[in-house]
Amino acid sequence: MDSLRRLRVQFPITVLLSCMFTLSSGSEMNFVTCGSVVKLLNVKHNVRLHSHDVRYGSVEDSNSYWSVRGTSDAVCHRGTPVQCGQNIRLTHVNTGRNLHSHYFTSPLSSNQEVSAFGENGEGDHLDEWTVLCTGSVWQRDESIRFRHTATEALLSVTGEQYGRPIHGQREVHGMMVSSSHSYWKTMEGVFMKPSETGSRDFTSPLHTEF
Repeated sequence: MDSLRRLRVQFPITVLLSCMFTLSSGSEMNFVTCGSVVKLLNVKHNVRLHSHDVRYGSVEDSNSYWSVRGTSDAVCHRGTPVQCGQNIRLTHVNTGRNLHSHYFTSPLSSNQEVSAFGENGEGDHLDEWTVLCTGSVWQRDESIRFRHTATEALLSVTGEQYGRPIHGQREVHGMMVSSSHSYWKTMEGVFMKPSETGSRDFTSPLHTEF
């Protein structure tokens, strides 16, 4: 196992049981916008997408917040509705690492590994995900899928649980076949309005405290 591989598995992507409540600003908006900071719920398993540095051996609710960002080669202005079929990055607010996948096998389910990668919001092209939804824009109350742009694997949860030091958290991985395990929905968060943010480019590195 090379050094890069060891670095990536230090920051696994997991899910936590959801508390099922919603706190948001811009609550009158019914769509997700670039620059929004959200929690993502796996609809089938009722768990939230989560990441933390396992060296600390602790779980905090704030570790479920993700910032919706553009890619390195596509401008995504804050407050702009995310289009169905658009490529985005999901950056973990607490660590500044991006939701990432690659052609490695996940440790529990032997599907495609999903991890957190990069520093200060900057990683590589394997951090990009395509939003799969049914209309023209990503609706906040819609169950959607995230397809890894480079490998076409779908972000999924099938229930396998880790032991220590992140006991009870479930593995997140990529699957090539769509199923009920692959659907996600936005929960509480801060949703940016176009009128509040103007045209700032949100492909730049993340500098958010939450």
